[in-house]
Parts: sequence; C-alpha cells; structure tokens
Amino acid sequence: MKHKIFIDGSEGTTGLKIYDRFKKRDDLEILKIDSDKRKDVDERCRLINDSDVTFLCLPDEAAREAVKMVKNGNVIIIDASTAHRTLPEWAYGFPELSYGHRKAIASGKRISVPGCHATGFVALVFPLIKNGVITADYPLSFGSVSGYSGAGKSMIKEYENEERISDYDAPRLYALGQQHKHLPEITKECGLSREPLFNPIIADYFQGMVVSIPIFADRLRKRYKLPEMIEVYQEFYAGAKLINVHPLENEVISSNFLCCNGMAGRDDMNIYLAGKDERYVLYAHFDNLGKGASGAAIQCMNIALGYDEGLGLNI
Repeated sequence: MKHKIFIDGSEGTTGLKIYDRFKKRDDLEILKIDSDKRKDVDERCRLINDSDVTFLCLPDEAAREAVKMVKNGNVIIIDASTAHRTLPEWAYGFPELSYGHRKAIASGKRISVPGCHATGFVALVFPLIKNGVITADYPLSFGSVSGYSGAGKSMIKEYENEERISDYDAPRLYALGQQHKHLPEITKECGLSREPLFNPIIADYFQGMVVSIPIFADRLRKRYKLPEMIEVYQEFYAGAKLINVHPLENEVISSNFLCCNGMAGRDDMNIYLAGKDERYVLYAHFDNLGKGASGAAIQCMNIALGYDEGLGLNI
C-alpha cells in the first residue's frame, strides 16, 4: 500500500523541490489540492487528515494554524518553517546528530526541519560540544553565504526582475541587528550558553551555500591541531549517508577556492577544514534547498516511514 503524502504550501520553493523529488518514486501517493483551493481551510484540513505524512512549507503562523487542523492522530507532520524548531515535543530533524535525534524522528508524529543556516552551524558545532572540544560559552562567530532562493518567493521575484536596482548585483549582508530567526534553534540544539555572532550574506545566484566558522586553537579546552580536528569530525560522522567529511588533502581546499553553489541540486553535505594548526576555519558546504530544506524534510520522512533515509534523494 502506498503512503499518502500532502504538501501544504506546494507552490513555494521548498514545496516545489519536495514535489520534484517525489516524481521519481512510485511508492508514494501524492494528494494534490486544486490551485483555486490552496487557501481553502476545509479542503486543506481534509487533505492533511487523509494523509500519512503532511509537509508544511508555509510561513510560521500558517504552519501553526495547519497543525491545529490535525484530527487524525496517525498523521506525521514535517514542518519546514521556523515555528516549532525549539519546542521539546517536536523532533529536531537532524538524524546524524545522535541516536536520540534519529529515534525521535523515527517514532515521532511531529518533526521540525532545521533552518538552512542552522543546518551548517549545528553540523559543525554540535560535535565540538558533544566531544568537549569547546565549552558552552565559547565565543563563536560564523558567516554564511547563500543563494537568493532561500529568501522566499517575493525575494526571488526581486532578484529575477530584469529592471531590478543595482543593489542586487552584489552580495548583500543582512540581519545586521543580530536577531536572525535561526539563532534560537542554533543556541538550543547545540546547548550553548550564549548566542553566536552571525554574519549572513545573500548573493546573486539561485541556490547553494557555505557556512564557515573560524577557530583559534588556543581557545579550545585542549589544543587540537588541524589533522586532529578533522579526526573529530570523521569519527563523529562515520557511517553518515548524507554528510561527507573530507580529509586535509582534498581537491577543493588545495584549489584555494570554495564555490558557494558547488552543491546546488544535491541533498548531502560536505565538511571541510582548512588553515593552520593555530587557527583554522570549519566549512559546511551544501544546498540551502537540499540538506538545508527539502532534502532534509524527505530524509526525515524516509526515516519516519521506515525507508532507507537516502531514498529518492540526490546524493
């Protein structure tokens, strides 16, 4: 019997990418809503409760309202918005972090997909906290460069407007007030006692991103040389299907360039480290619409339904 899937918000960027990946699968039945009923509460409610899994690809408040529509206790809700990421009753959809994370996804009915910037940061910092490499009050800062697709339909429209102003031609820094909406989940999930400084940049390309974190070795609990730090990540993510930790000698770092759209269209993540033993940078390289959104959502669905976690993904 095929599992029934409903995508609430199927016309948004994340919803479209989820639907696109499902075209390859014959084990799922996609419940579709007529275009003129996308905002019809009764029709949405019917489809949510008729489904085995509903993906919420909606603004935060709309996602909260959608959850209130659930009457069927067997429906699995996978929310791609920010609305539920810090709530204890929701599984945080990053199974590579621990057995507990994976178990919560496999057994839960409420799963929140991590934000794209948060995905890169948590992938790099969680292992350091877990292994006691840094303390919870370590003064972390990080940068993130992403394509404009992560900013939503209205921003995509502005970037793709032939008559756009010249501001869109160059990379733009944003969230200058240190109040980015991904910071609460980052702080909670990593168990930090202080929020990190965050410097996000949006640039004139469609999709793909790099999150980078600078590290001073003498500020760690124990000084780790660069090869030793790589071993920390290799051991932590050993066996992970969607996270690849690259050795010190690799083609990307030796080229001295890391292209931010290099993982566009993929659902996995590459982790690189580069620099010197006394100071180095951690890099998470992935697609903001893949492992940073729709790919992660499908990975969670696969785990929750008992499929291979990589089924239907571009890895």
